[in-house]
Amino acid sequence: MVLLASIGAFLSMLTLTPILSLMFFIIFLASMGKSLGVRRMYVQLLVKIFEYGRQNIEIVRKKQYANLNTSECEDSSPAKSESSDSCTTDSSAKPSETSVNGDVTKPIQNGDIANGGNSVISRVESLILLPDVEGVRSKSRESNNEDDNDSFEFNLSNCLDYVRSGMEAIIEDEVTSRFEAEELKNWNLLTRTNRHYEFISWRLTVIWVIGFFIRYVILMPCRVFICFVGVMWLTLCTALVGCIPEGPTKRWMVKMVLIQCFGVLSSALSSVVNYHNIENRPLNGICVANHTSPIDVLMLMCDNCYSLIGQRHGGFLGVLQRALARASPHIWFERAEAKDRMAVAKRLKEHVSDPTNPPILIFPEGTCINNTSVMQFKKGSFEVGGVIYPVAIKYDARFGDAFWNSSKYSMMQYLYMMMTSWAIVCDVWYLPPMTRDENESAIDFANRVKSVIAKQGGLVDLVWDGQLKRMKPKKEWKEKQQEEFTKRLKGE
Repeated sequence: MVLLASIGAFLSMLTLTPILSLMFFIIFLASMGKSLGVRRMYVQLLVKIFEYGRQNIEIVRKKQYANLNTSECEDSSPAKSESSDSCTTDSSAKPSETSVNGDVTKPIQNGDIANGGNSVISRVESLILLPDVEGVRSKSRESNNEDDNDSFEFNLSNCLDYVRSGMEAIIEDEVTSRFEAEELKNWNLLTRTNRHYEFISWRLTVIWVIGFFIRYVILMPCRVFICFVGVMWLTLCTALVGCIPEGPTKRWMVKMVLIQCFGVLSSALSSVVNYHNIENRPLNGICVANHTSPIDVLMLMCDNCYSLIGQRHGGFLGVLQRALARASPHIWFERAEAKDRMAVAKRLKEHVSDPTNPPILIFPEGTCINNTSVMQFKKGSFEVGGVIYPVAIKYDARFGDAFWNSSKYSMMQYLYMMMTSWAIVCDVWYLPPMTRDENESAIDFANRVKSVIAKQGGLVDLVWDGQLKRMKPKKEWKEKQQEEFTKRLKGE
């Protein structure tokens, strides 16, 4: 027994020592902001594997489609020669699901809302009413340029289009679909989009088993270890820096420490971030960005130091918030306290008025969206004044879905999904600074900034309030829509 114990200890030493050495080497490189390019090579390899899987699936689907047409033609009556000829002709055609809005030559991209995305229906957009803007009555997407005759005769058939639009909204509306995971067009070896677990081919089965082993047996333990070390290091460093007296030295130390610590935490997710237009990187003022998940902060803090403003959390996020508050000025508030909101606005103005403070990072949507769209920006941060630095963040959902559905998953469940994904790959665009025009309202300014972010990130620009995720529409809004609907039916 002693001999077996000695052999086991020797083997564990041989295996654990290289693994721990590798982990600390990765942490050291991340803390220095350096990289050997292994993660980018890893992502490029994944792209090739996904492409191989896509081609393999398409071949299997084409065979199934051809076999289906053949069986239908064999079952048809010999007397119906015209029908059998049409079967022979159509057997070489591609499945109808490859077409995109009638264009079979246009490829479907992941997260492309205009060409599929999460939408499963084609709605009559001229009948969709939009929310009020600046107290002006909502209008449809497209004006109904019908006959301008003074006389109008009501027919029951006039309601059918509205009934159809109502049914479409019940099946899928523009709001709730933004709070669900982005639908992929190709299988990423994590889930099967719109398909249950089924056998496709032995090759893909073997690749999936190998990938499962790599993600859960190799990557996940390493990532958990790096995350634990990163959180401990962040807590220790912020506590030490917090003891330094206020001044230029402390601000420089805070910037270096935060970038270093968040670099370590980003390596725990195998993140690959591409920063564009770094000449527009915020230096002070207010930085606004679209919001997908809490790791948005992580992606941005790896390149620059920010002060944060947001809802006070408990648990794991609470630990990070308290650690950050020791070293630099941040604004945490309780969402349900109206008095606290007024205090937040006052503290925000004080923060922006001090040029020595780092830029404050704000997510004006107020909730997480699934990275396919940008929803209504709250006007509060655009009333403060000063320079606004827009930032667009776009994740590549093929490697891992960064969206946090807070109503479905807890923070720990979300971290578990992140730790078992392939990687977190995203692009960050620093956009030119923007200022509010003299006669421009805060709402118009917020919409202008939102439009710029949506255009750069390739996201859908929506006017809907993201808080509809948690609450019902206001009674006044429904009454106005009912009034508009009645006037349309009357022909007014």
